[in-house]
Amino acid sequence: MPHGGCQGLYPDPEAGCGGGVWQQDKTFGRADEKEDDCCNDISCHLKNGLFEADLEVEGNTECAGTTTCPTFIGNLQGNATSAKSIGGAFDIPNLKKPGWRVRHVIPEGPEAGIYVRGKLKDSNKIVLPEYWDGFVDPESITVTLTQIGYSQDLIVEGVEWGKVVKVKSGNGANINCYYEIWAARHLDPLNPDEKLHVEYEGTSPNDYPGDKTRFLVGGWDYDRRDPVTGERVQS
Repeated sequence: MPHGGCQGLYPDPEAGCGGGVWQQDKTFGRADEKEDDCCNDISCHLKNGLFEADLEVEGNTECAGTTTCPTFIGNLQGNATSAKSIGGAFDIPNLKKPGWRVRHVIPEGPEAGIYVRGKLKDSNKIVLPEYWDGFVDPESITVTLTQIGYSQDLIVEGVEWGKVVKVKSGNGANINCYYEIWAARHLDPLNPDEKLHVEYEGTSPNDYPGDKTRFLVGGWDYDRRDPVTGERVQS
């Protein structure tokens, strides 16, 4: 319906409700006129250069540029992004800057990755946490070394039984480095063959083909929120 104080947009009446091109006021009327649009379920107007609408479409709609929709229902083709696709996060006050906050999101990847990091000095062995035994896939262990102070030509000699990382210096220097070690945790320690289904067919997390009891999906299993208001929604 037209809105006073803003410029009306109307569908081409000759094309009917099923198609045509949206035209502006000079062809089909101005916003202060009392005529209805051709479909009573369309409400739209231009305000401050923005097209605001509640629109139901049967058929195809092509958009050039960027389209922002707080809520979208239906099938979408093209390049789509969603802020709600980002997973777990923490948001805390910045103790060094009153009135400011810090927000981080968790690392994301195609595995249940865990890590340890630290400093190695005058030694060639990094002992991994005892609880990693049987908890992680030893074949997934990766090691990153950062030399401190001088060139050391650091080399990972190997990982013994998934428990000890052996390091050596290719030029015979004393070892002094930072390390970061990642591994993939077993989703089920009693069934190491169970893998994460990174991509699967479905319309919601309920369609996940693996053991859904091992996951809590933020915004689905808990903390559901209205995409427009951000208020929590009862599950």
